Amino acid sequence: MRPRHLTPALLLPLTLVLAGCGGGPRAGGASGGTGSGTDGKGSVTLNVGDQKGGWEAVLRAAGELDHLPYKIKWSTFTSGPPLLEAVNAGAVDVGGVGNTPPVFAAAAHSKIKVIAGTHSSAHGEAVLVKKGSPLKRPADLKGRSIAVAQGSSANYQLVAALKKAGLSTKDVTLNYLQPADALAAFSRGKVDAWAVWDPYTSQALDQADARVLTTGQGTVNGLSFQVAAPAALADKKKSAVLKDYVDRLRRAQNWVFKHPDAWATAWAKETGLPRKVALDAVKRTRGTAVSVAVDKAAIASEQKIVDTFASLKLIPRSFDFGSFVDPRFNGDLPPSSTAPRTYGKAG
Repeated sequence: MRPRHLTPALLLPLTLVLAGCGGGPRAGGASGGTGSGTDGKGSVTLNVGDQKGGWEAVLRAAGELDHLPYKIKWSTFTSGPPLLEAVNAGAVDVGGVGNTPPVFAAAAHSKIKVIAGTHSSAHGEAVLVKKGSPLKRPADLKGRSIAVAQGSSANYQLVAALKKAGLSTKDVTLNYLQPADALAAFSRGKVDAWAVWDPYTSQALDQADARVLTTGQGTVNGLSFQVAAPAALADKKKSAVLKDYVDRLRRAQNWVFKHPDAWATAWAKETGLPRKVALDAVKRTRGTAVSVAVDKAAIASEQKIVDTFASLKLIPRSFDFGSFVDPRFNGDLPPSSTAPRTYGKAG
């Protein structure tokens, strides 16, 4: 890649900001959502928030939307924060996000409850440098400039990596940039490193002359969540439907692990990602996810993120993350410490 030019493919998946389907005509929705159709039949409608290439695409590819005994009305959002705004407003009953948006939403006193989770490999959470960079280990970041999306999971991963290396954010220059701008800065040598997540990690490694300086393995929790509106949980019919929905997500995630090539093809078609990049991201991160309970260990892990961001004043206060969790669907889900799956070296 020429240092001052970006291929269009690198700019396509901008809506995959957190760990995110669409198809057909779209209409404006609440809090930034866009309508993308309805599946199923029945008297109960579950309003689900999603991100491009997210759970709708996974469920459809896995066949879990066939013969649905209730309706799912989909709304697509650009990222986790606006999705959770819609949950707070009651416009969406449930939606999937990464490990950080619930922290910011809860800090803002949003009406949300975390009801289910997945545990993935953290190899896709990475600090990247150019292949020719003299930086060899995280400690070498001292005095360097780093691009990162403020308040993202990558932001926390970077803070944790610096701390592990005996550094803090005061020892580096942080450039708070969203992925498209960060990619441009990284490609043009305007920053020394880029803290980011999959599928951007896989894209940069494949197309932006990048290499991994460090990953989130051992520093981040690798969790993602389903977050529901308290009003939906209080409704007996919707609560039963939410339980069924969580079960379908679990089966669909199992399907992804067993069919990485089929999912990579569907994901690439849905998002515009190059198929090779999609498959790399599946084997590095997306396919490794295991559905887990939101248990005491998960809550404690998220509490660390809360306290870290509060100390950095990225959120206005610390709070008890556990008060924003509803464990009723934990059931027979394995503990959050359950190891992610692996595809061997690719994982």
